[in-house]
Formats: sequence, C-alpha cells, structure tokens
Amino acid sequence: MNHLEQLYRPSLAMLTDLYQLTMAYGYWKQDLAERESVFHLFFRKNPFEGGFSLACGLQTAIEFLEGFHFHADDLKYLASLTGADSKPLFDEAFLEYLGQLRLTCHIDAMPEGTAVYPHEPLVRVTGPILQCQLLETPLLNIINFQTLIATKAARICTAAEGDRVIEFGLRRAQGIDGSLSASRAAYIGGCSATSNVLAGKQFGIPVVGTHAHSWVMTFPSEREAFEIYAQAMPNNCVFLVDTYDTLEGVRTAVEIGRTLRKSGHEMLGIRLDSGDLAWLSIEARKILDDGGFPDASIVASNDLDERLIESLKYQGAKIDTWGVGTKLVTAFDQPALGGVYKLGAIRDEQGVWQYRIKLSEQSIKVSNPGILQVRRFEKPSEHRGDMIYNIEMHQELPTDVTMIDPADSTRRKHFDADSQSADLLVPIFRDGANVYSTPTLQEIRQHVTTQIQRTPKGVQRFDNPHSYPVGLEKSLYETKAAMILEARNRS
Repeated sequence: MNHLEQLYRPSLAMLTDLYQLTMAYGYWKQDLAERESVFHLFFRKNPFEGGFSLACGLQTAIEFLEGFHFHADDLKYLASLTGADSKPLFDEAFLEYLGQLRLTCHIDAMPEGTAVYPHEPLVRVTGPILQCQLLETPLLNIINFQTLIATKAARICTAAEGDRVIEFGLRRAQGIDGSLSASRAAYIGGCSATSNVLAGKQFGIPVVGTHAHSWVMTFPSEREAFEIYAQAMPNNCVFLVDTYDTLEGVRTAVEIGRTLRKSGHEMLGIRLDSGDLAWLSIEARKILDDGGFPDASIVASNDLDERLIESLKYQGAKIDTWGVGTKLVTAFDQPALGGVYKLGAIRDEQGVWQYRIKLSEQSIKVSNPGILQVRRFEKPSEHRGDMIYNIEMHQELPTDVTMIDPADSTRRKHFDADSQSADLLVPIFRDGANVYSTPTLQEIRQHVTTQIQRTPKGVQRFDNPHSYPVGLEKSLYETKAAMILEARNRS
C-alpha cells in the first residue's frame, strides 16, 4: 500500500475539476475518447523572482497514477449530478465506461530534484485524449505545490550556507495534505529534518522537537521547567530560553546543562524564538562558550525565510540551526507556482500528428507545439543551457544544434558536436504500467545537491538572478512561428 492509499483511499480519480469530466464526456460522445494526444505540464515563470526551480512531486504522482480507478461510489456520485434542466449530467453508459477505465498512457517526466526552468515540460503525457484530460488537474495539484516548496526550501538552505535547516511548519500549513506534501518537498529541497511526526512516519524523514513556551509557563519558574524536562528527556534537551528573559534563560540552561553532564548526558543547545536574533545569538554564544558548552547549538525560529537568514548571516549571527515554518510550508511570498498543462499534438483520423498551439496577447502564454523533450548541455561542472525540441521531428538530434530564445529571435546559442548533453524527460509509465525505478529520498536529496552545484552561481542569487539559457531548437522555433502566423492570418 502506497502513501496515498494509507492516507486516503485506493483511488483519487475524483480529485479533479468538473470540467475535466465534462470534456471527457464530450470526447466520449464524439467517439474521440481514444484519439492519441500529447500534453505537457510546465510553468511560465520561476517562483520567488528566482533564477531556477526544483522539480518535485513525481513519486506522489506515480502513486496517484498507479491507483487511478473510478470506484462504484464515485460513479454513484457522478450519476447524481444534474444539468440546468435537472436531468442527469452524464449518460449511464459513460459512467460504465469510466468504471472500466484503466490508464494506458505513456508518461515521461523529469526526475525529482532536477533544476528546471520556465516553459520546460516537467511531465509529458501521451495517450488517449480522454485519459490525458483526466490527469490534468491532479498532476498540476501534485507537481505545482511540491515543486514550489522544494524550490523555497532550496533557497532557504542556500541562505543558511550549510547550516542545519529544520522544517517547523505543520501548525501553519494548508491542511493535512498540505503539511505532508510540504514536509516531503522541504526535505527534498535540503531541509535536514521536520517537526511533523506523521511525515516522519510516512516518508522516513528525521523528526526533531523538544518543548514549547507552554512547558515553561506550566511550572513556577523557568529553572524548574528546565530541570523537570531534563529529567524526563535527558537525551533530547534543547531549551527554549525566551519565555521571560532570554539571556537569563541561556544562563539557566547552562546550569541545567552542567547537571545533565554529571548524569552522563549533554545539553544539545538552546532555541531563540523572538527578539533581536542576531544580537541575542552572539550574546548567547558567549554565555554557552564561557559556561563550557562550545558545541551546544543555537537554534533560531520566528518567521524566518531566506531573506531574513541572509540578513542575520550578514549581521554575524551565531545561529547554526534554523527552524523555518510558516514562510516555507505556505511559500509565503508566492502561494502558487502557476504551472499549466497544454495540448501539444493530436493524431488525425489518418494517424498523422497534428501540432497544436495556444495563442495569447501575452507572449509568455503562447504554448510550444509538438511532442517535446528537453536536452541539457553542460560542462563537467556546470549546466550551460537547455534546449526544448520536438522528438517527432528529431528522433536523433544533429551533432551541431542551435537554440533560439522564443522571446527574442536574435538571442541564439550554438552547441557543437563536442558538447556534453542529456535528455531530461525519462520514461515513467509505458501503456499505463510503471517502468521507473524510484530513487530513495536520500538519492533525490543527493541529486538536488549535484544539480545546485552545477547551476551557475549567477542563476542562484536572490536579487536580479542571471537568466539561465533556455531556448527552442531551430526547427521547432520555425514551426512555432509559422503556426502563429497562420493562426493570426485566419483570425
């Protein structure tokens, strides 16, 4: 039983928007349900005004897809829906069709933890158009959120410069599933542990936590609270010191730490949750060092994010562990990634692929036609650029290729035959069967580390990041331009 089945039920096929089902019904009525099509899931702009994102959520999507099936109670509910004339919205024969439906799609995706950029397909779905359509909403729901949180976590961990970052966000997360998905994505993005015990159980993420202000307030004095906690949990003592007077709290923690040491245990550290964190951490470090606890950690919390951590680092804060909650798990400064799912091609009655393109007055919203793959070019230690190309045009790319910036045709980048490169979309499902060897969370985390190391430093910076080169292969660019011109001449 996978994680989704443990938390919810064997199938989440009803996790969709009604319009996906009404379109599916329309395809079925027009005998188009089995028409082969290709859809791509991508986003148009990096979140947080950043220079890169981290793909995340694939394993959750795989578990969703493996259990995809409409159950009897699903069909009973759909049968109860009515239109404006109070008659059933769906024919009984269509509901019977849904009841027998099993996925037969080919699905390709970027592995979790891959550095990704706007307009690159993170997922490509190929198969009967009815099935592809039904996957739009759940795939967006899963990939959008976890990619957003993993990216935020990577930014926070970058600001922490190798310090330990703990995800503390359960109580502020967007519901039960929001908290679990956020904990998983934050761990993939670089956090070393979570306070969320259910996430620890479900995903094997290390869990941490000691006590809150309420523990200290329960007892007549802070000293007594620390003493009793040390007696109860001698192997887990990080004392929250700012309930009354922060620096006095640190001194008290040192005294209790000495008592702990006599019993064969060690105080792990103290936590600061309010006030001037930079100054307090500097003063706390002096007290801890002078008291004989140079290895005791100073943990900080209190609405932290990458910007505040960066500022505290600049101020010389002596914090070595960062507890980040609300602004991580809610992606506080950007609540959604904005990923979309667009049709790229559909076969006609003769079996020939017909490319499709979505136009818009906003150039950023014009989609890319075809059956798309992403080729990443790199040096031994750095990514050089990503080229989106149409695999239907190029089963094998030429050894020398040129990619064109879709927003500015004068910006072109050439890669010669000696360039190292690899395609980023890999097979996940074939004919509805999982063919992917799922990496462990630790392997995904290592992939993230490697990806960030190879991402150019200018792309990683928070302010005015360098724009990583992403373009369309020359023939794809020309096809797109011709389709745009043709469509506008028709209108």
